Amino acid sequence: MWLFVLQFKKQFAGTACTIRTQEVISTAKLTDPITILKGVGPTKAKQFANLNIFTLQDLICHFPRGYEDRTKLVPIEKLEVDVPACFKAMVMNTPRTTHIRKGLDLTKVQVADHTARLNLTFFNNKYAAEQLQYGREYIFYGAVSGDFIGYNMTNPVFEALDSQPITTRRVLPIYPLTAGLTNAAVLKAVRQALAICDVPREILPESVRQQYGILPAERAYYAIHEPGSMAEAELAKKRLIFEEFFVFSAGLALMRASRTQKKTESYVNLDMTPFYAALPFTLTAGQQRAVQDVLQDLSSGAPMNRLVQGDVGSGKTMVAAAAAYCAVQNGHQAALMAPTEILAEQHYQSLSKLFAPLGISMALLTGSMTPKQKQLVRQDLAEGKVQFAVGTHALLSEATRFQNLGLVVTDEQHRFGVAQRSRLSAKGTDPHLMVMSATPIPRTLALLMYGDLEVSVIRELPPGREPVDTFLVDESYRARINAFIRKQVAEGHQCFVVCPAVEESEELGIKSATVWAETLQKTVFPDLRVALLHGQMRGAEKEAAMASFARSEADVMVATTVIEVGVDVPNATLMVIEDADRFGLSQLHQLRGRVGRGCSKSYCILTSHSKNQETRLRMKAFCSTTDGFKIAEEDLKMRGPGDFFGSRQSGLPVFRVANLSMDLQTLQEAQAASAAWIDAEGTADTPEGIALRDRIGELFTRAEGTMN
Repeated sequence: MWLFVLQFKKQFAGTACTIRTQEVISTAKLTDPITILKGVGPTKAKQFANLNIFTLQDLICHFPRGYEDRTKLVPIEKLEVDVPACFKAMVMNTPRTTHIRKGLDLTKVQVADHTARLNLTFFNNKYAAEQLQYGREYIFYGAVSGDFIGYNMTNPVFEALDSQPITTRRVLPIYPLTAGLTNAAVLKAVRQALAICDVPREILPESVRQQYGILPAERAYYAIHEPGSMAEAELAKKRLIFEEFFVFSAGLALMRASRTQKKTESYVNLDMTPFYAALPFTLTAGQQRAVQDVLQDLSSGAPMNRLVQGDVGSGKTMVAAAAAYCAVQNGHQAALMAPTEILAEQHYQSLSKLFAPLGISMALLTGSMTPKQKQLVRQDLAEGKVQFAVGTHALLSEATRFQNLGLVVTDEQHRFGVAQRSRLSAKGTDPHLMVMSATPIPRTLALLMYGDLEVSVIRELPPGREPVDTFLVDESYRARINAFIRKQVAEGHQCFVVCPAVEESEELGIKSATVWAETLQKTVFPDLRVALLHGQMRGAEKEAAMASFARSEADVMVATTVIEVGVDVPNATLMVIEDADRFGLSQLHQLRGRVGRGCSKSYCILTSHSKNQETRLRMKAFCSTTDGFKIAEEDLKMRGPGDFFGSRQSGLPVFRVANLSMDLQTLQEAQAASAAWIDAEGTADTPEGIALRDRIGELFTRAEGTMN
C-alpha cells in the first residue's frame, strides 16, 4: 500500500494531493509529530526520541547508514555459508509446525530451484506456516548454515513473486537503530512520512547542481530511502553530503561577511620592544609570525577573530601575552579564560611574573575563590584597576563587568562552545578575539571547526625541548615498567599512570584508575606516595589532587584522561598509558604532552595486549613521531573528527550524513560552490535563498545544542 502511494507521489511530485490510508486522511507538514503515523504510539515515539526523531522532518532526515543489495538472485547451489543472499525457489511440501514446548514452535519446509534443494526452519512464525503454499514460488532472503550434508536456512524473509518488493528484490536501506526499534519499523515509518508530506525545500541553485552533477532535492530524498540501485543510492548520498557542506560553508561565509562589516578602534601603539625585552628567551619563528598576524589584526580597524593553534609546548601562551600587552598599551583591558582552575592558576602565575616589571596589573578569578575575593576582583575590573584578568567560567558571570574590555583570549578552545566565547566577548564592545588550541587540528577540520576565524599555526618547539621517547610494550614488561617508575622517583621525578576507565569492568577487561591506584599503593609501591584523579571526583577534589601533585606531594599520579589538557608539572618525566589501544592517536599525543615540560629527559610507555595487527601498526606509528599534526591527520583518517573534540563539547556541526574523514573532495566542492554563490547572489529572497537561510539557522542551532 505505502509503496504504491510512494510511487504515486513520485509521479506527481510537487502537486498538492490528499493521501488516504486506512485510518488517516491528511496532507501532513514536515513539522508534524511522528505520532500522526500509523503504528507510532507513545512507546514507539519514545524509541524514536532516543534517535532525536520527533517530527516528520526528523524522520525523513534520518538517513540510512548503509544498504543491502537484494536485487540479485542467486541459485541455491551458489549460496555461501553465512553470506545473506536472495534466491527464487518453489515450496516442495506443505509446511509442518511442531510444538516443542511452551513458547517455542518450529515450522519446517523444503524448497528447491533447478540447481538444488534447501531445508528452511522458522521459529515461532505463524505467518510462514500460513503463507507458504505447496507448489508456489517465492523470493527468499537469508543465509545458509552448515555444510552440504546438512544444508539449511533459519528464519529467512520471503515474498510472493507477484507482491510489491518490500524486503527482497530491492536495495534495502539499513538505518541507525536504538533498543526496541527495528529496521523494518523505521522503514515503514519513513515510507509513510514520504507518502503524506513534501520533502525539505530545494536550497541548491540549479546552476550549482548542474556544475557538480547533483540530484534535485526531491529525487535525492526519495532515492536515499528508496533507491532503485546502489548507484542511485550513491548519487542521493552525494547530494545530501554536498547539501550539508554547502549549508555550513555558506553559514561561515555569512559570519565572516558580518564580521568584516564591523568596525572597532585601530590600535596605533604597536611598539612591542619593552615586551620582548622582558622575556627571558627569544620567541621562535612560529611565535613571531603569530604575533605579527595578531598585531596586523589589532591595527586593522575590524575586530580580530583568530585561532592560534600549535602543538603541546609550542608557546601559544606567549602569543596571547603579546596580544594582551598590546591591548593594555592601547588603553584596553584583556581577559584570558581557561577551562580548569589549575590551568588558570598556572597562566596567572607565569604571566604575573612577566607583566609585573612592565607595570601591568593582573588578577585571577575562579569559582573556588571566596565570595569576598571574587567581589574585590570584580570591583577592580569594573573600575579598570585590573588591566589583565585570567580566570575560568567565573569570567562569564553576570556579576563580572569590565570597564573597557578590548581583548578576549580563550585557551583550549575546543572545551568551550561558541555561546561561551560570545558571552565573554559581549562584556566589551566588539572586542578582539583570540582562541588557542593545543590540539593539532588537520586543516580540513580547522576549516569546519573555526571557519569563521583566521588561523595562525605554530609548528616549532622552543629550543632545549627534547622529544619524549615513546615505547610500546605488552604485559610481559610489567616488572621492567615498575622498576623504571622506581628509578624515576629515586632521581627526584614524578610519574603519571593513565587508565582508560574509572571503575573496574569485567566485560571490557581493561585497567581502571581506582583499582589500579589501590594495587600500586598497597602491593607494588607501598613505600611511595600514590595519588588518584578521575573525572567522577568533584571539581574541588580534582583541583586539589592536581595542585598537590604539582607541589610534588605525590610520586605517582594514577588518573584517567582528565589530565590530558592543561596540566603543567615540569617535574613529571614518565607517562605510562595502560591499554593504550583504547585511545585515539590525538588523545595519546595530548597525554604524552603532560611530560617533557621540564629540562629533564622524559619518556612515554604504552601498554597493550591487543594482537590486532592494524592496531599495533597504528600505535607503533605513534611511537615513531612527536609531530602532532602528522598524528592528527592520521587520526582523522582512522577515527573521524570525534576524537579531536569529544562527542558534545566540540561545536562541530551535527552532520546527518556527511563524514569529514571520508568526504573531503565533496567538502572542497561544496565550499567552492557556496563561496561563489554567496559572492554572486548572497541569500537573496529567491526560493533557494530563503530556504538556505532557514537551513543555516537549523544547522547552527543543532551545533550549539550539542554544547549546552
